[in-house]
Amino acid sequence: MSEFAFDPDDKIVHGALRPKDAATLILVKREGEPRVLMGQRHRGLAFMAGKFVFPGGRVDPGDRRIATASELRPEVQEKLSIGIAPLRARGLALAAIRETFEETGLLVGERREKCPRTRSPAWARFFAHKIMPRLDALEFIARAVTPPNRPRRFDARFFIADASAIAHVVEDAANEELLKPCWLTLAEARALDVPAITRRVLEEVEARLTSGPRHVPFFRFNRGKASLIYL
Repeated sequence: MSEFAFDPDDKIVHGALRPKDAATLILVKREGEPRVLMGQRHRGLAFMAGKFVFPGGRVDPGDRRIATASELRPEVQEKLSIGIAPLRARGLALAAIRETFEETGLLVGERREKCPRTRSPAWARFFAHKIMPRLDALEFIARAVTPPNRPRRFDARFFIADASAIAHVVEDAANEELLKPCWLTLAEARALDVPAITRRVLEEVEARLTSGPRHVPFFRFNRGKASLIYL
């Protein structure tokens, strides 16, 4: 997952930071041996420097109400909305698409001649390419909360989408977090320096590519101890 900056409205709850909503998108090429899109974080960053991660980041306030070419499929909306409002769930999915665009230059969506206006600078750049985001392309596959003893905490939702959902590619897109993204086989990805949660999600990706739909694992901490439940 990408770095998300600490800000003054981060709340302390029972001696630990309250996790911020975040979202990650795993794009998969299925021709031949499956490949996933990952990138290496810059070594000068304060958070997960040098690690290989999927594109992603924290949710922006403007993500929830952005116009889309399609909405989440009902079964995805149901799982994603467990414990939260549907509009908040929608914002998570849109954040995954936006962060992927910002960090890799890949736009998941559908071409349209007319796109809406928005006050969000990031989404204005997205719409400038005449692409509308597609939420029906996303599958919700995992959720994870950062341990309570970390200086930055996130409640991250992981989505997967087929690479065929990429409607446009901005060549040589530069960003301050990821080095040039690359398509890796699952074996290649596991051999790299990846965070522990990324390794677990890679296992989930492989299981879904092999056996199809599954319950969604939720990695969290209960009274300071790691726990796993399924949504």
